[in-house]
Amino acid sequence: MKNIYAIGVGLIGGSLALDIKRHRPDTIIHGISRKDATLNTALELGLIDKKATLDDIEHADLVIISIPVDATVKLLPTILDKISENGLVVDAGSTKEAICKVVENHPKRRNFLAMHPIAGTEHSGPTAAIEGLYKGKTNIVCEVEKTTFKLQEKALKLFTDIGMRIRYMNPVDHDKHIAYVSHLSHISSFMLGKTVIEKEKNERDIFDMAGSGFASTVRLAKSSPEMWTPIFRQNKANVIETLDEYISNLTRFKELMAADNYEAIYEEMKNTNRIKDIIGSPT
Repeated sequence: MKNIYAIGVGLIGGSLALDIKRHRPDTIIHGISRKDATLNTALELGLIDKKATLDDIEHADLVIISIPVDATVKLLPTILDKISENGLVVDAGSTKEAICKVVENHPKRRNFLAMHPIAGTEHSGPTAAIEGLYKGKTNIVCEVEKTTFKLQEKALKLFTDIGMRIRYMNPVDHDKHIAYVSHLSHISSFMLGKTVIEKEKNERDIFDMAGSGFASTVRLAKSSPEMWTPIFRQNKANVIETLDEYISNLTRFKELMAADNYEAIYEEMKNTNRIKDIIGSPT
């Protein structure tokens, strides 16, 4: 997989390019973007070696799609139309069901591998790309059995070489689980930020009082709305389900506060403390 085409050279695609180049220096990374300025920045930062267009994809050994998920759904069939019989297309989207569905009957479905590397930061664009982002991170792969074995084998070797752990899951389960551990946390962060910003209009000192706890909790509110709005749209049913459960827990906490039931509040927090035994442990 020497000729790699990155469609999207921001945080996800740019960081993948950096890690691939570090482990395989002879690889040539071709960048594709709607904005020429983005490609110029990617070239200056060394994320890509050359600019390219969709028409060049026929020469690709591997195409990595890391653009908003709604754009992926629209573009993926066209990319598969252009890929050679020996080329592979992968996507890095945070939702998988709609993406897998749109190409389920495509004649080159065997040339596509659906994946979701669980890694990222709150930043976006080529300048956000960092080396080593994927080391020790999990890469969820969906419907691996639908991809030609020799192609999936090459791709998975590439991703394990840069430090990722591979886990397999069907698209429906992926979207349900990721709604809890990723999508809900982003909504919580956005709404916490919104609440504080609205309050700050009347109380100018509120941000002077904000400590590291607030900063870490609201960090995800800096994430790109252009990326996250399509994610919420594609995973609407699962996100609403998680929000219902989250709101129920918030309502219970509020009711315990109103009733001065601090013993129950203590038990709620104590029981939740076991999250320390879960976070950071591979499953």
